[in-house]
Amino acid sequence: MDMTYHPIGIIHSPFTSLEAMPIQPVGATSGQGIVEIFAEFADGLKDLDGFSYLILLYHFHKAHRSALTVTPFLDSTPHGIFATRAPTRPNPIGLSVVKLLNIKDNAIQVEQLDILDETPVLDIKPYVPEFDHRANARIGWLERVKEEVSGTLSDDRFA
Repeated sequence: MDMTYHPIGIIHSPFTSLEAMPIQPVGATSGQGIVEIFAEFADGLKDLDGFSYLILLYHFHKAHRSALTVTPFLDSTPHGIFATRAPTRPNPIGLSVVKLLNIKDNAIQVEQLDILDETPVLDIKPYVPEFDHRANARIGWLERVKEEVSGTLSDDRFA
């Protein structure tokens, strides 16, 4: 089964290299940016300004390989790709929850951004706590390293 997706926009981010990018949007090093929606999709932004947070789905455009086992940023032990958020996936799709600051025309200003500049946007969904938050969720191997995420930056291991 073949699937084809086309970007609906592009992310303008302060992160122009993998080495300086935070690994998650909750990190202390996350930044502000603009999600530019292409003109033909701008009508889809109607009523989005009523939400505080957005879920961005995007294409890892700098991931040129895939691996089923990876050593993620916060660990020195290899894990299955589906137990990580590493970009070298069979389908290189990323997901980030970002804070919505404002929308002007087809430009969405966001913060808590952890995405490389010029990343193609595939979709935007509103974050709804009643739908998206799960209490008492287990986080597997990340439980022992979760405090390290706020200061950890990306490197070239997945380039």
